This record gives sequence, structure tokens and C-alpha cells, in this order.
Amino acid sequence: GIGGGLVIVPALALLFARQGFPADSIMHFAVGTSLATIIPTSISSLLAHNRRGSVYWPAVRGLLPGILPGALASAWLAQQFSSEGLARVFGVFVLLVALQVFVGARPATHRRLPGRGGLAGAGGVIGLVSGLLGIGGGTLSVPYLLWHRVDIRMAVGTAATLGLPIAMAGTLGFILGGLGLPQQPGLNSGYVYWPAMAAVVLASVPAAPLGARLAHHLSRPTLQRVFALIIVVIGAQMIGLIP
Repeated sequence: GIGGGLVIVPALALLFARQGFPADSIMHFAVGTSLATIIPTSISSLLAHNRRGSVYWPAVRGLLPGILPGALASAWLAQQFSSEGLARVFGVFVLLVALQVFVGARPATHRRLPGRGGLAGAGGVIGLVSGLLGIGGGTLSVPYLLWHRVDIRMAVGTAATLGLPIAMAGTLGFILGGLGLPQQPGLNSGYVYWPAMAAVVLASVPAAPLGARLAHHLSRPTLQRVFALIIVVIGAQMIGLIP
């Protein structure tokens, strides 16, 4: 039930390290490439949710003016961290997500969506953090929408739609931010490594339906705990608690 960045980023970081990518930019390549993989998958997701009428377009239009500059600026923010520092930021975020999933906490409805300024500000934070971590943004935007009394189906569809501008702006930022690197692996544009992007997309298309089918055969508590355990291990590895 996630866009994949929580798994794709650490997997790519591991593979890039073994392939001898520049040590001081491994995480930057992982995040930038992860954002690029989200573009094609989010397009299909957007179209599917829109066909079902589960995209709340007023929220999309309100959040978009903040999401675009926020996601674009995420590459600049990422460059303020070393690869190791960015890995730790990612790991802490993943552990917080695991805690939320394990306890099954869901935000209580609080208030209606704010005006244009409030939505743009929230979009800026969602875009900046999502781009920094290489994720589609659903981990942040779904709770935000639920908190503001948006129906769960509409919240999920809207978050999936927002994943496209986050991925596009974030990818552009990481391409521009990585231009002129002294060491480059080749077949890359800035911090986006195209062979890995293509491989992830080609493998995820047939694998996603299998994951959905498995989810329907597991009880919700089992699914939550298994997923939480997996990302706890990922988070602990990223911050160096386990090898």
C-alpha cells in the first residue's frame, strides 16, 4: 500500500555501494533514481483513481503550488547532507512510519481543509520532505487529508495523484543538482541512474498485482506487523544500528 520509495531507496543504496558508485553521493543517486521510478507508476495510479472518481481535485489544486517548489528544492536540501547523513535522516523517518503502522494509529478528523495559503504551505512541506526521501508523498499526504476530514478513498486517490508532481519536480531537482559531478557512473543524468530506473519500473509492473493479491489473503493485523517488521529492519540498517 505504499509507492515503493521506502523500499526502493535502501535497495538502490545497497546496490550502488556494491557497484562502486561515489561513496559521498550513493544516497543522492538512490533518492534521485527512486523519484524517477515514481513518475510512470504514478501516472497509471492517477488515471485509475480518477476513473473511479476518487481524486479530490480542489485539494490537488490547493497543494500543488507548494508541492512543486518544495519537491524541486528537496535536491538542494539533500546536497546539504553527506550520503551517510541522508541515510540517517531516511532511517529515522522509516522507523517513525513503522511505529505508526505497528500501532495502527490513524489521525482523527480535525478540521476542514484550509485556504489557499494554508494548503500551499502544507504542500511545500510535503513536497520538500517527500523529495528529500525519494518517496511519492502518500505517507505524509494521506494523514494530512484524513486529518482534514477527507474520506479515506478520496485521500488515497488524491495522494496518488500528488505523487506525480512530487516525482517530476523532485527528479528534475536531482538531475540539475547532480550536473557536473566529478565522478559519475555513466548512463546517468545528475543523480538519476537510468538503467536502475528502467529495471525497477519493468519489475514493479508485474509484481504489484502479486503484492495486492497477497494482501487480500493476509489478515490486516498480520499484514501490518509483517510490513512494520520489514521497515524496522530497513530503518535500523540505514541509521547503522544493524549491519
